[in-house]
Amino acid sequence: MLPAAVALRRDIHAHPEIGLDLPRTQAAVIEALDGLGLEVTTGSSLSSVVAVLDSGKPGPTVLLRGDMDALPMPEDTGFDYASTVPGVMHACGHDSHVAMLAGAATLLRRHERDLTGRVVFMFQPGEEGHHGARFMIDEGVLDIAGPVDVAFAIHQSPNYASGTMTTKGGTFMASADEFYLDVVGRGGHASAPHQALDPIPIACEIVLAIQSMVTRTLDIFDPAVVTVAHLNAGTTTNVIPERAAVHGTIRALSARTRDLVHHELRQLATVIATAHGATVDFQIVPGFPVTMNDPSVADWTRSVATRILGAEHVIEMSTPIMGAEDFSYVLERVPGAMVFLGTCPEDVELASVAPCHSNRMRLNENAMATGIALYAGMALARSEAN
Repeated sequence: MLPAAVALRRDIHAHPEIGLDLPRTQAAVIEALDGLGLEVTTGSSLSSVVAVLDSGKPGPTVLLRGDMDALPMPEDTGFDYASTVPGVMHACGHDSHVAMLAGAATLLRRHERDLTGRVVFMFQPGEEGHHGARFMIDEGVLDIAGPVDVAFAIHQSPNYASGTMTTKGGTFMASADEFYLDVVGRGGHASAPHQALDPIPIACEIVLAIQSMVTRTLDIFDPAVVTVAHLNAGTTTNVIPERAAVHGTIRALSARTRDLVHHELRQLATVIATAHGATVDFQIVPGFPVTMNDPSVADWTRSVATRILGAEHVIEMSTPIMGAEDFSYVLERVPGAMVFLGTCPEDVELASVAPCHSNRMRLNENAMATGIALYAGMALARSEAN
């Protein structure tokens, strides 16, 4: 089944789309599912595809999710199937997720006699910061075939050996929020700073104070990462600006620490600015919540993967990672687990591989056969357990 999956992945890779509106990708998914006899529906507020395989026999409802969207960034891989859309690239491997999930639908249809219950295939736009999973939940993806008993998702990663599966129970990935902090002073002439209220040194003081806040306020065993990724102020060399922008992200591994950082960051910025006579415009844009794997489902997932791949290819993560995922919205509502599928290219060492979100990210397409087997195997194993 690998050649068909590779062809689908390369077609989507060459024509990437971003956000919630992915009409071409949606059409490619529908075409790939054509002839399988699945109940296929599409979203109204986003270009989602939901396909249901109903065995006609009593049993569990298993949800399998694959995200579909690309990133707003250039591609520099040199592939003959590289992005044809300037400034847009499948640099996170969602194209492979789509292809593997479509392959799993074909495989499960062939093994329908071994299935009980229902399988819901969730093809989701808008994972890259657009909350696509939340939109699909609002449109009923968790109820379309009755209550979901277990949910499973794969994310490819070149940072793991090709063909391996890695996961853990409990906290799997971090929450991710954006903060927008603008220090407001008074503009003036660079030769007379005493007649102005320069926001730039105040902003710099806040940036340095954030680093101390993280290391001296938060529990080291319940960590967070606060990254200032954008600084902007002024227009020329002899003008003191009125505003200085300090923007970035907040990532945490628990709801408690997430809330604490929100509070401490706002207080820190306000107090420092006030001490200098300035004010702060402060906004936090909530992102994805913490991704929490159900511990029992994660254990079960590893046992199923061991049967499929062999114990040497199944790895238990020792710690969560600080990236974020909107599959967290699904896992807040139903028991489930997310895993990483290793896709490190054969000609690259793990230590030097281009990671997800790199303009040079590439993956070992042979590992997609493993992904197809894992998607299908989880549904079949749940039927056996029933």
